[in-house]
Amino acid sequence: MNNYQCESIIIHEDAIQEVQKHLLKENDLSRVSQLFKALSDPTRIKILFALEKHELCVCDIAVILKMTQSAISHQLKTLRQADLVRHRKDGKTVFYKIADEHIHLIFSQALVHVKEAKK
Repeated sequence: MNNYQCESIIIHEDAIQEVQKHLLKENDLSRVSQLFKALSDPTRIKILFALEKHELCVCDIAVILKMTQSAISHQLKTLRQADLVRHRKDGKTVFYKIADEHIHLIFSQALVHVKEAKK
């Protein structure tokens, strides 16, 4: 079995100082953590992928994912709170879409990573 401990203890001060300069502030760390929590649910990922293709209402998403409107609404609330989706009202209907290009890039990169990791 491999033991991944250092054979001798050598502190690399220059590397430590460089990394410490770039550590996330607590507020940013918390927000990034919340983003990944919101992305950690398969249903929410399905919703985001659907919204990448087209602006949709809750009814549309429910049909696409074969789920109840209530379940979709619950997941959309989490996605809204994480600023992953935006919404607009048209009469009584609320339409959802991906919040911005950053979300698209996150998913594009995740797919590239997953597909390359399979090889």
